[in-house]
Amino acid sequence: MARHHRLQRYSRYTGGPDPLAPPVDLRDALDAIGRDVMEGVSPRRALQEYLRRGSKQQRGLDRLAEQVHRRRRELLQRNNLGKTFEDIRRLLDDAVLAERKELARALDDDARFQEMRLEDLPPSTAQAVRELSDFEWRSPEARENYEKIKDLLGRELLDQQFAGIKQALENATDEDRQAVQDMLDDLNELLDKHNRGEDTPEDFQRFMDQHGEYFPENPRTVDELIDSLAQRAAAAQRLRNSLTDEQRAELDQLAQSAFGTPGLAQALDRLSGALQQARPGEDWYGGEQFEGRQGMGLGDATGAMQDIAELDALADQLAQQHAGAAMEDIDVDALARQLGDEAAVDARALQELERALRDAGYFERAPDGALRLSPKAIRQLGQSILRDIAGQISARGGERQTNHAGVIGEPTGASREWRFGDTQPWDTTRTVSNAVLRTAGAGRIGAPDGGVRVRLDARDIEVVETEARSRAAVALLVDTSFSMVMEGRWVPMKRTGLALHQMISTRFRGDELALIGFGRHARRLTVGELTGLDGVYEQGTNLHHGLLLAAEHFRKHSSAQPVLLVVTDGEPTAHLEPDGEAYFGYPPQPRTLALTVRGFDQAAALGAQTTIFQLGDEPVLTRFLDSVVRRVGGRLVSPDLDGLGAAVVSDYLRSRRRR
Repeated sequence: MARHHRLQRYSRYTGGPDPLAPPVDLRDALDAIGRDVMEGVSPRRALQEYLRRGSKQQRGLDRLAEQVHRRRRELLQRNNLGKTFEDIRRLLDDAVLAERKELARALDDDARFQEMRLEDLPPSTAQAVRELSDFEWRSPEARENYEKIKDLLGRELLDQQFAGIKQALENATDEDRQAVQDMLDDLNELLDKHNRGEDTPEDFQRFMDQHGEYFPENPRTVDELIDSLAQRAAAAQRLRNSLTDEQRAELDQLAQSAFGTPGLAQALDRLSGALQQARPGEDWYGGEQFEGRQGMGLGDATGAMQDIAELDALADQLAQQHAGAAMEDIDVDALARQLGDEAAVDARALQELERALRDAGYFERAPDGALRLSPKAIRQLGQSILRDIAGQISARGGERQTNHAGVIGEPTGASREWRFGDTQPWDTTRTVSNAVLRTAGAGRIGAPDGGVRVRLDARDIEVVETEARSRAAVALLVDTSFSMVMEGRWVPMKRTGLALHQMISTRFRGDELALIGFGRHARRLTVGELTGLDGVYEQGTNLHHGLLLAAEHFRKHSSAQPVLLVVTDGEPTAHLEPDGEAYFGYPPQPRTLALTVRGFDQAAALGAQTTIFQLGDEPVLTRFLDSVVRRVGGRLVSPDLDGLGAAVVSDYLRSRRRR
């Protein structure tokens, strides 16, 4: 039996977003938005900026808007509006030349009179056409060219209002032209009734039954019909506004000769007035300056004006600057018409990205109505930052985070034989290996069916060896004075706080973390508050107040090992007075320094392991901090700005190993 093979052809999918494309990657978007938020940008603005910039894999709104502006510029610089006038002049010259040749062969006096009329034609094309409206042509070629002028004018004027009708009426008969005239008369009657509020759905349906062939877009209501006609009519009016005064006057005169009667021009003028009355919100007064060499007919030029209007609307939609702007405002179908399917796919992908970010719960409303990052978004951002920091730690050959954590303790990397009552997880690899070796040694590894059979025995089981894990009370003190903003240390400081919070909340849930910011005053911060914290110009680095809050945290969790981590770039210049007011003095006052040192002493008395991370290389600060860590048995670390997060996380992990 013969088999028939059917040849399958595949082409690029153009029906919208690629159905086989990977899902929208929110992680990259959230990372970028998070960076902007930590720099002080509002979440709403950060989202808008990301959509505007796009990413390496995704064109943003700016790139699409750039294409829109380029397309608009090309339309204006490539084309001009003189083609219809040039075509009419060419047909007129051809008609006059053919007629002169015919008259030159004639010997009668009427021929001489006709020659005189041709010699005395006015220089204006429109006036010459009207002058020859009653001319008795002897040359069939001349008569045919003159009739083409009237036909061309009629089709061009109609094409201004009804796109595509120019081609449909080519080689039209008198009956075809009369049908168009009847359609225009009935349309004007319908619009007049509509503008008076007297039309009915039956009137519209009767009109479409008689003349629906002229409206391939198949409007379903009179309003849909008016909308489509008004957009084209407004573009035609803007085209007229773009003509020079001489061109407008000549066009008005030529219009009277369209189809050999002024009836068409009058019907179209009436239609334009009715549409302007029905849709006054359309742009009837604008205009553009076409500067190119490629001529356009009236219909094509009207289409170009429609394209320009659509491009202007797209530019406004892509700018997202108007009140209440949303990605859903972007007309993806219009974008496909003007820039192609790829641009439409990009815009749709951005719309889906914005929708996915909102639907995924990454944004929420604050009590004051402002948009802010949700706890879910902050967790996701913390995971991303922690991944980056873990990569830095791994690259340095130091500590790395581990994904193994449990209530029973921390894995040591070794295993041991299982004993009754053990709750540690099995070391699966060692267990199976033990069973294979024992079975092979006994010579019983082969099964009767030729396969391999291994049986586990209690003697084979090995468990992961762990060590008891102590709880820690961790206080991360971060300098929030304005110098951190001025020196570009604001975002690295925030990233450090988020990374440590993410590690403790997901890997070491038994530890208690306090995030404390200290500027003129100190205060406890949630991770959300730290993420959105704005830099404020205020003088004072009140490390003393921060240490008091840290000691309070340690006392609250007295059964946990205290760990004190301090990130700062300046000497203490403020302290807290007994009345709760902050005292500021620069250069640092002896009392401020003494109270700060006493705060470190109190933390050490509570058993805190202290590490200070100094940003910058100020010698005076280095001497002060070095004396502090020597006094309390702590460590002083001077990381690069990019390595701050890795240094803090590594130190935290080091302190856990010591415990």
